[in-house]
Amino acid sequence: MSIDAISRAAYGADHEAFRQSVRQFMQREVAPHEVEWAANGIVPRELWIKAGALGLLCPTVPEAYGGPGLDFRYNAVVDEESAYSGRVITGFSLHSDIVANYIVRYGSEEQRLHWLPKMVSGEVVTAIAMTEPGTGSDLQAMRTTARRDGDDYVINGSKTYITNGQTADLVLVCCKTDTRIEPRWKGVSIMLVEAGRAGFERGRNLDKIGQDEADTSELFFHDVRVPVAHCLGEAGQGFIYLMSELPQERLSIAVHAQASAQRAFDDTVEFTRDRKAFGKQVLDFQNTRFTLADLKTKLQVGWAHLDWALNRHCTGGLSPEEGAAAKLWHTELQWEVMDKCLQLHGGAGYMNEYPIARAWRAARVTRIYGGTSEIMKELIGRKL
Repeated sequence: MSIDAISRAAYGADHEAFRQSVRQFMQREVAPHEVEWAANGIVPRELWIKAGALGLLCPTVPEAYGGPGLDFRYNAVVDEESAYSGRVITGFSLHSDIVANYIVRYGSEEQRLHWLPKMVSGEVVTAIAMTEPGTGSDLQAMRTTARRDGDDYVINGSKTYITNGQTADLVLVCCKTDTRIEPRWKGVSIMLVEAGRAGFERGRNLDKIGQDEADTSELFFHDVRVPVAHCLGEAGQGFIYLMSELPQERLSIAVHAQASAQRAFDDTVEFTRDRKAFGKQVLDFQNTRFTLADLKTKLQVGWAHLDWALNRHCTGGLSPEEGAAAKLWHTELQWEVMDKCLQLHGGAGYMNEYPIARAWRAARVTRIYGGTSEIMKELIGRKL
């Protein structure tokens, strides 16, 4: 089975034609290098240029800034095919689904004209630095500061768990421009920081339990000076910007989780059909069939909900709590599918040479990043 075999309500013929191009790219340029890139702990920069040349990066960027000006469903197609076909975390979704939107919506005309065309082409790789050691999901508690000094801001602090941290040319740094104001969120701003700035340092490429090929880093800022014009939008409004963009970020995670879960399920059906135990196919055991039947049902529901969420988001209606609910449900489903599918692989499932083992490890973080499942429940619960 493949995603093509699933009846979809979110996509039209143009989306599906685009899907075929994305799938071919993933199969040709990504999948053959899975083991190599995992061992190196990073995806090479050349992949970004190749992806940009085929129009796979930043589909929603308007034509005035070098993009195709498409809807978010095209981003979702890239996310689905990356999760299903490539099985490699490229960093594209962070770049295209999250960072690009901040610059399009809140950037100055000068910032848009300078950065967006290079992001679309893959010439510039981006990251966003929110999380700090000791603060986790509590963004209001960040301690990185940007002090106004004449025509500059001077940035000091550190960030951790930053996707694309080793490769990024541009980092959107969340920091406090006012540490005295209450409530705390009013002092948060977002600064555009080029990687070549004096005082900017990359720390370790962090050693994770999964997603080995995705560079995830510590970043340090020691008196990093940036012009006042590098502030994204208005100073002090950064927290509002972050909250406004979270529904799309969480929907992006949900899309990836659903497609990843589907691939694990499809692989497991094939494995249990081929593997024999006690003289018959593992798929012929009632426990196997019942487990897979349950997962198939939940995946079917998941695709229907995902298409609803995509359509709702593309018409401007997806609320923050609905985005949180999408991330919560699809990542929890992903984990259930991964864990039960690994179990059906038996001892083979514990071996990294089998795709299910790598997929299981990679899936564990999706209930953490973008806001933990517990935080998602809190956000949903506040609106009851």
